[in-house]
Formats: sequence, structure tokens, C-alpha cells
Amino acid sequence: MPNTAIRPVRILGLDPGLRRTGWGVVAVSGARVAHVAHGVVAPKDSLPFAERLLALFEGLAEVIAAHAPDEAAVEETFVNTNAASTLKLGHARACCLIAPARAGLPVAEYAATVVKKAVVGTGAAEKDQVGFMIRRLLPTAGETTADAADALAVAIAHAHHRSARAYA
Repeated sequence: MPNTAIRPVRILGLDPGLRRTGWGVVAVSGARVAHVAHGVVAPKDSLPFAERLLALFEGLAEVIAAHAPDEAAVEETFVNTNAASTLKLGHARACCLIAPARAGLPVAEYAATVVKKAVVGTGAAEKDQVGFMIRRLLPTAGETTADAADALAVAIAHAHHRSARAYA
């Protein structure tokens, strides 16, 4: 009998940051979401700004090559009171959008409140609540850093919203 099973869709979730960009990959099959991998890309603070961005971009390209995601999702940035910090975060976010796009992946964007609501049930959840729910929803992920947990949450949010987006 031929194997008619459909390969699960792999989703790369990204939580942008110039110092630490969290990433997480999940496999989605119907309503089932399973952990594949997670981590953080952390360029050296001592590097010049352009080289830090390049290190971030190359690190994300390596993650994409290693885990072969089918789609990507990036958390939208909120505006900080410090304009310079917001601008730098925007540069890191650009790397998170361009790296998967360059690899040919469709890229979705989600507000932090949408991500938190998808994982915790409320858009006003704290970081520790997101981490707690990631440990419950993806027990094979083990302990994660806050950045990686946030990235996995972005991937889960996309898993929940992707079918609705396809018909929008």
C-alpha cells in the first residue's frame, strides 16, 4: 500500500532582536503542532553595527538551511520610547524578513498581542507565561530561553492562523 501521508508543514518563527534573535521551528500536521528545533542567533556586541546585522542574517540563513522550513513568521516590533533603539530593532527585524524571503519562503507577520493570545489565551500575557505555555504545548522542547520561547510562540500563532490567511 502506498504511503499517502502528507509531510508536515515546517514553520520557522522569529523573535527579532539585535543582540538576541530567537528562532523556533515547529512541524504542523492538521491541528497537531510538534517541536523541531529552537535557538538564538546572538551576534557579538563588539562587532560594528553592519557586521552584527550581517552575522544575524547569516545565522538565520544557516537555521533555514539546517531545518528546511516551508513558511516563516516574524513578530512585529512595537515602538519603543527610545527612537534609536526602535530603529536598531527595525534593522534586526529587516534581517528576519529578508533571510526567509531570500530562501523563497512566504513570510507572515504577527503583532505580539496576537502571538500571546494564540499561546496563552490573552494578548496581555507576560514573558514568563509564554515560556510556561511553550513548555506545556511543546514538551519535547525542554527548557528554552525567553527569546526562543517567544519565537516558538510566533510559529504556533502562525500555525493557528495560516489556514485563515490562505483564504483571506
